[in-house]
Formats: sequence, structure tokens, C-alpha cells
Amino acid sequence: MDGSGAGLGTEPHLDDRRWRVAERVAEAARRRFPADILVVAVHGPLAHGDDDGGGDAEVGLLLATYRPGVGPEPSTRRVDGVLVDLTVAGAEEYLRQARTLTPLWPLTADRYVTTTALYDPTGWLRTLRDEHLGRLARARPAEFTGAARQAWYRGWAAHARAARLAEWYETDQALLMLGEARLAAATVTGLLTRTYFRDPGDAVRRTGLAGADMTEVGAVLGRQADELAARGRPVDGTVDDLLTP
Repeated sequence: MDGSGAGLGTEPHLDDRRWRVAERVAEAARRRFPADILVVAVHGPLAHGDDDGGGDAEVGLLLATYRPGVGPEPSTRRVDGVLVDLTVAGAEEYLRQARTLTPLWPLTADRYVTTTALYDPTGWLRTLRDEHLGRLARARPAEFTGAARQAWYRGWAAHARAARLAEWYETDQALLMLGEARLAAATVTGLLTRTYFRDPGDAVRRTGLAGADMTEVGAVLGRQADELAARGRPVDGTVDDLLTP
């Protein structure tokens, strides 16, 4: 199935129940909302076409509609043992999101760049990809640095909280906060290097943070703070800096 396909392609995926469920959802959505659905597409691991096929990963589905507020509601359900995460958005609003650079960009960009069409008669998915890549080409370095600084604050706060919880022997909570700190630090790395990831697991794995302990994560955050300062966007500032970001 390519990005311009108008119909549903089933044969390459007959042995994968996730694709069968995705195609059933696409067919049902088009049948129930025939005047509203512009695009049905898969994003996430399945869209890359190189996952393990084990059937445990969720299916990320996008329904882009001609107008906002029509079609089904966004929802998440388990269908025949497959977790389906359904995103529903007006086409113009989704394009606007694709043109917006946020601190979460390393975790969201993949859904704009890598998709597999189940229904795309107008080639809209190519427009989505082009709009996102065009925005990246126009982005100034300061935009990525500013987004990285915001992501760094989340990582620093999570790491500080994890350290305090560990001192209080609240081990389970400390581990949860340490996980948040790892992911935020991975996101900072993604922003500083303009690298996006398939999912949070891919982010911490590719940045070497998957098994990092409290001390290692703190060291990474320290190096990132130094790099942000070297780029002219230090993490510490004055009251005036806070009121005039």
C-alpha cells in the first residue's frame, strides 16, 4: 500500500491480525462516515513495516476528516485482542500540528513522516509529510534550542523528584520519576540533534538512556545544560528572564 492508494490493500498483511483489524476499522469508518473521511492511515511501528510482527504493539490509526468536528470521536479500544489508538482530526488542523515545533517534537514527528495509507485518494499524506519537512527546513536553530530547554526543565524536575523519593525510600515512585527523567533527557538530545524517534522506548534506547541510573541521568542532564548554555540559551536565569522568555 502506498501513500496515494485509494483503496484498502490487504494481501501483504493477511498473516498479521493487527493489519486485519486496522483494515476493518478503515472500512467501517468509510461506510459510516462516507462524506467526512478524507484519509485513513496507519502510523507507528506497523507503518515502518519492519517490526517483529508479534501482534503485541498497538495499532495507531489516523482518520483525517474534511472538516473539524465530524466523523467518530477519538478513542482507544482493544479489538479482537489488538489495542487500537484512534486519532481523529480535521485535515487542516492536523496540517497545522505538523507545522508546529514543540518540546515533544522528537516523539511526534514520526507520525507526520512515516505513515501507510489504508485510504488516501487525493494523496493528502504526501502533503502532510511535505508540510512537516518544509517546516523543519525553515526552522531556526534557536527554535530547537528553546524547545530543548523546555524539555530539559521537565527532565531536571523529574530527576530531582526521583532523587528525593529515593532518599525517602519510596522506591516505586522514584523509579517512575526516573523513567520520566530518562525520556525527557532523550527528548532534549533529539531536539539538539534534530533527531526524531518512533516511540518513547526507541528514544531512550537510541540515546543510551534505557538503563541509565540516577547518577548517569543526572550527568546527562548536566552535560545538556552546558550545551544549552553554549548555544546561548542557559537553563538558569533571572526574574527578568522568567518574565521575558
